[in-house]
Amino acid sequence: MTRDKILSVDCGTQSLRTIIFDSSGEILEKERIEYEPYNSPNPGWAEQDPEIFWSAFIYGCSVLKKRSPELFNQIGGVGITSQRDTMINLAEDGQVLRPAITWLDTRRAEGSYRPNPLMRAACKVIGMEDVIQKTMRDGKCNWIRENQQDIWENTWKYVQVSAFFNHRLCGEPVDSVASMVGHIPFDSKTRNWAAPGSLKTLLFPIEKEKQYRLVEAGEPAGCITAKAASETGLPEGLPVVACGSDKACETLGMGCLEPSMASLSFGTTATVEVTTKRYIEPLPFLPAYCAAYPGAWVPEVEIYRGYWMISWFRDELGHLEQEEARKKGILPEELFDRLLESQPPGCMGLMMQPYWGPSLKDPMAKGAFIGFGDVHTRSSIYRATVEGLGYALRDGLENLEKRGRFHCRNVAVSGGASRSDLICQISADVFGRPLVRGQTYETSSLGAAILTSSALGLNQTIDSAVENMVRYGRTFEPRPENTELYSRLFEVYKKIYPRLKDLYQDIQTITGYPEI
Repeated sequence: MTRDKILSVDCGTQSLRTIIFDSSGEILEKERIEYEPYNSPNPGWAEQDPEIFWSAFIYGCSVLKKRSPELFNQIGGVGITSQRDTMINLAEDGQVLRPAITWLDTRRAEGSYRPNPLMRAACKVIGMEDVIQKTMRDGKCNWIRENQQDIWENTWKYVQVSAFFNHRLCGEPVDSVASMVGHIPFDSKTRNWAAPGSLKTLLFPIEKEKQYRLVEAGEPAGCITAKAASETGLPEGLPVVACGSDKACETLGMGCLEPSMASLSFGTTATVEVTTKRYIEPLPFLPAYCAAYPGAWVPEVEIYRGYWMISWFRDELGHLEQEEARKKGILPEELFDRLLESQPPGCMGLMMQPYWGPSLKDPMAKGAFIGFGDVHTRSSIYRATVEGLGYALRDGLENLEKRGRFHCRNVAVSGGASRSDLICQISADVFGRPLVRGQTYETSSLGAAILTSSALGLNQTIDSAVENMVRYGRTFEPRPENTELYSRLFEVYKKIYPRLKDLYQDIQTITGYPEI
């Protein structure tokens, strides 16, 4: 039997997808397993039992095998892509020692690094003193060391979700450098664990014995063990390929291999990335992450809560659409385009600054709606939200272009919100550049399939796999009259944060939120 199909596994925050691809990038079978994104035993905590991820994977495999047994038996290899910065404590026997602390968690540690006076003065001069302190306090490894010392002492390896899966499948917690995004001592520039004594090692003191083997994206992680075979139904000895994080694989799955095309992710966290062979920090001291394209990097600008705001609008202001959607048997988001259509470009002066989650650079930042008048309605809030996210992503892309001295001719979009034609068109108008949408929304899984296809020899190289497997759907051309209006408003948008920054600082001092 020819084993020329690929099983791609995408473990996200709210669901896990098991997808079978062929070597031309076609989805042949798919199963999506939903779960609660996290448990919150204390305010600000966001934890998840990793066994839920593993059980979802086993169930997804069983459904695919039952539904299409012949196709399942043609799987020639497995590739895993997953959420970033969700960390798991593994014991030496492979058992999970505590729930994973997810990327949504906001608890704070004290941290053990105390810069000497010279270092503190230097950080203050360059405006990084607060950033370094916040980064250290955000490190969940520090919180565990301080509050659950017994768990930390019994931790064999401290791993990302993708390494957890690779360990369950192959018996070794190996991972791709393109997965190493989070509060960990990893040096993106050297594409390896940070050196002893480096700032990252001081901020996140994860002992060397708790670290694990790293490989480039597209290299073997191992083979399915007998135990994993009995649990998943996959054959023993089947190759498992190290892939990358969801955002890295999205960028690859959109075919963005050069800085001339930027990758936009319209997901829970909104991002703009470019792939470059040159290491470029998107902000001073903020690393460019390792790309899923070997030897390259993806400098990224992140809007932390991003298109989560559509879910926020649905839950807080979209009750009419929720009721109508329930009656029609569709998702409420499918009805939101009519809200966009009811408002003109520029939303009659209502603007939104999308800092619902503060960034590393601006830890005091908050969200803001500015320009309310008696003409504005619920629809205005929704359109201003979509436009504001567009301004933030355009600002991020222009910053990347300036720092990297390159120009993006067009942008490619993926993620759940990209299903809306109107959101895509508004975004093209805001960016003033052609925007292409992938033929499939499963671009993270497609990126993992591209890497796996190349590793298995189903496509000769990663470049040829991209050429054969990536397809674009609709192209949204910017409408000149709207782009001209948005460009003028964009200049206003760029002034909002600098003028509100001191007020945000005052609010934080009075209320203690956000915690720093």
